Amino acid sequence: MPYVNIQVTDEGVTQDQKQELIARATQMLVDVLGKDPATTFVVIEEVPTDNWGVAGRSVTERRR
Repeated sequence: MPYVNIQVTDEGVTQDQKQELIARATQMLVDVLGKDPATTFVVIEEVPTDNWGVAGRSVTERRR
């Protein structure tokens, strides 16, 4: 029972893009590991840029 967690910043990822991420991640596990898509879970988490840090600073701060 695979579980995939995809984290992205909350900057306008569309519903269509999310659906494509879910479909492709599921298909990858079918193709590579032979997993059953009915028991494959994909969760997309949208993280505020204030809560995503790179090189010691938040993404929000780095973009200023």
